Amino acid sequence: MLQLQPHSSQEWNQLLLNFPDAHILQTWEWAESKRQNGWSPLFFAWEANGAAPAALALVLRRQIRFLGLNFSVLYCPKGPVFDSNNLSMAQLIIHDLEAYCRESCAIFLKIDPDILLGTGIPDGKEEIPNPAGLAFKQMLEKRGWHFSQDQVQFRNTVLIDLDQSEEDLLAAMKQKTRYNIRLAQRKGVKIRQGDARDLPFLYQMYAETAVRDKFVIRHEAYYLETWQKFMDADMAKILLAEVEDQPVAALILFHFNGVSRYMFGMSSELFRETMPNHLLQWEAMCLSKQLGCHTYDLWGAPDVFDESDSMWGVYRFKQGFNGLTARHIGAWDFTDRPLLYKAYTRALPWLLSLLRRRGLAENQKLVQKG
Repeated sequence: MLQLQPHSSQEWNQLLLNFPDAHILQTWEWAESKRQNGWSPLFFAWEANGAAPAALALVLRRQIRFLGLNFSVLYCPKGPVFDSNNLSMAQLIIHDLEAYCRESCAIFLKIDPDILLGTGIPDGKEEIPNPAGLAFKQMLEKRGWHFSQDQVQFRNTVLIDLDQSEEDLLAAMKQKTRYNIRLAQRKGVKIRQGDARDLPFLYQMYAETAVRDKFVIRHEAYYLETWQKFMDADMAKILLAEVEDQPVAALILFHFNGVSRYMFGMSSELFRETMPNHLLQWEAMCLSKQLGCHTYDLWGAPDVFDESDSMWGVYRFKQGFNGLTARHIGAWDFTDRPLLYKAYTRALPWLLSLLRRRGLAENQKLVQKG
């Protein structure tokens, strides 16, 4: 495992493009965006006989204060990146990452590689398991890794195959979804591409969405800088839905390596009966095709596929577009400091709950102020 010192986004991202499944959260831009929250990016590569690297990993390191002492934690978002069918390479990567965790005296290392465990709802008639993902999961278990209680990213999602005509995409959708797309058009919903001038307003609408749906978001500067950074790199586009010249919903489309992702969405209470979000998603798919993407990621599906899961309503909306339910192996933690790790993971839910309450209160103040 070599620690690289890439000097530009082009240098690191070009290496990632050698891997068809390399995720946008492994890019230089994502690494830079995390610096705002106290993370230091580290770039690693596994060489293959002098040729292009056989594997890559962006690892984020953060110093924390815990039990009155200074420690660090490590996180490899949607990585490492490698051919998941190559189990021997996977074992080498995991061995090296474990060694680095020990050498760093970190409390733990978290990974959540973008490796499929299977597609379709578990135990459903369309379920198709992925043997490579199962083998990787079993390898982690044998090496003593822990399935993480803190998943950070969505473990499951819904993917749309864009390698088909717009007519076929529409025809494959559920009848009600097609109806709502056309209803939005009849009701006068207009979609336009935004630019940097729209970003402050998008954050205000995002905060409004967070209050309504009871999730926590970060401070404004983080989002404005992150969104701007990806737009400057031509890796993000803004789509706004307007009714009577009033913005009523929006999304920010992130795209990299042939995949576009609906990573940020926001809406107001205005004109909800005109179904702007249905038309927004459709226009996002059309734009993604224009950008040369083969897949549209609707970014998120339930952990438990029934009505008990908080994401079930959102999932039903996404199902209307006739996507493929993709289940990944999720986030896994490695530690060689079991007592410290146990104390940290026991304290984490309490801390997250406290931060969530504070965050919701701050969001509420922001919305009221706006």
